[in-house]
Amino acid sequence: MKFLRDTMTVFSREATPALRDPVSLVFAMGQPLLFLLLFGSLLDTSTGTGTWQWFVPGILVMMCLVGPMGAGHSLLVELTGGSMERMMVTPLNRTAMLVGRNLKETITLVVQAVLIVAVAMTLGFRLYPGGVLAGLLMLTVFGVGLSSLSFVLALRSQPSGALFWVVTQTLMFPLTLLSGVLLPLEQGPAWLRAVGAVNPVSYIVDAQRALFAGRFDDTSVLHGGLVAVAVALIGLVVGTRSMRRGVTTGA
Repeated sequence: MKFLRDTMTVFSREATPALRDPVSLVFAMGQPLLFLLLFGSLLDTSTGTGTWQWFVPGILVMMCLVGPMGAGHSLLVELTGGSMERMMVTPLNRTAMLVGRNLKETITLVVQAVLIVAVAMTLGFRLYPGGVLAGLLMLTVFGVGLSSLSFVLALRSQPSGALFWVVTQTLMFPLTLLSGVLLPLEQGPAWLRAVGAVNPVSYIVDAQRALFAGRFDDTSVLHGGLVAVAVALIGLVVGTRSMRRGVTTGA
């Protein structure tokens, strides 16, 4: 019960500013919406039938990368400002600190994803409710792992925070572009396809496209699910250890 209470305490602390400023949630979706409306419409015009079923899952994965990978920013601000140090001397459970922050990021991701799907439906996206729910669940699991690793990176980056931005910005674009989010890698050269094959995000993208098309029996769903669970487990284990060590040994 103490763990649950501490988790909700941290979640409430993290979610309250977002609830007081819901407009920021919409602004955070600016880039995915632009890609959806402009790039997606261009693809739909040039390729025709089935474009939205292929493109929308990719946009959701891109949004999952941008949000959770940048989740450590808020923790980094608290670390440099000293508020996190004050929290570390409280009796709050260290694992609850991580889970509470993850819960806030997860709910934010799900709300944004639902809004993106709603907009896409007005453009021609065909909804498969079961597949969409399964896809959002996989994205949630994947996002938990990414945000946990982002928090770890924030702890390791103090006091300057330079390491956090160098690593996230260096990884963001290769992981996104080499996963086939915007354009199919199958049409690229052999070396590009080989690099994409070792990119874990590409398996998530393939699984999302299968699920959003209602193809639950596709082997890519299994592969994507395994990658999502593996990233989540690694992130939670490493994140819990880092949070328990605290800010003093994390420097």
